[in-house]
Amino acid sequence: MSEAERLIAAFRANGTRASVARKLDLVLDLARQEDRRVVPFLLTVLADPHEPTPVRLDVMKRLRNGRLKPVERPRVADTMAKLLSERSNTELCLESALALGEFTDVPGVLAVLGNLAVQTAESFDLRYAAFTSMQRTEPTRDAIEIMRKLTDDEVLGRAAASFLRSWRIP
Repeated sequence: MSEAERLIAAFRANGTRASVARKLDLVLDLARQEDRRVVPFLLTVLADPHEPTPVRLDVMKRLRNGRLKPVERPRVADTMAKLLSERSNTELCLESALALGEFTDVPGVLAVLGNLAVQTAESFDLRYAAFTSMQRTEPTRDAIEIMRKLTDDEVLGRAAASFLRSWRIP
C-alpha cells in the first residue's frame, strides 16, 4: 500500500466522526504526495457537504495553490464552480468565487464568475469576490463583454469601467 493510499484510507476510516484537526493533518500530508489519486480524492472531500467546512476550505486552498497537472485543472474548476450553488455555506461560496480566479483560463469559468457578478440579488461580498476573480483574466472578448455589462451596475459599475480602462478598452 502506497503512502497516499494509506492516508486516504485513514481519512475515510473514521468518516464524519474524525476530528477536524485529524482530518486537516491528513489533508496536509496528502497534499504533499505525488500520486495521481490525491487530487481526485481531495475533490470528493471538497464536494462532500457532510465534511466539516474548515476541512473543505483547507482542501480548496490547497487545490487552488497546489501544483495541478493541466489535465486536473478543469475538474478542479468545475468542482469549485459547483460549490457556488451551496448558498447555505456563505464562506465556502466566497472562497470558491475567489479560488476560481486561478482558473479563469479554464473554459466556462469566466462565464460562471460573470453570471455571478451581474446578479444584483446576490450579496455584495459574493458579487465582489466574483468580480475580483474576473480581473485575473486576460482581456478576451468574453471578459470585455462582461466588464462592459457591469459598467451599468450601480455597485460595481465604476470599478468595471476603471478595469476596462486599465485594459485600454474605451
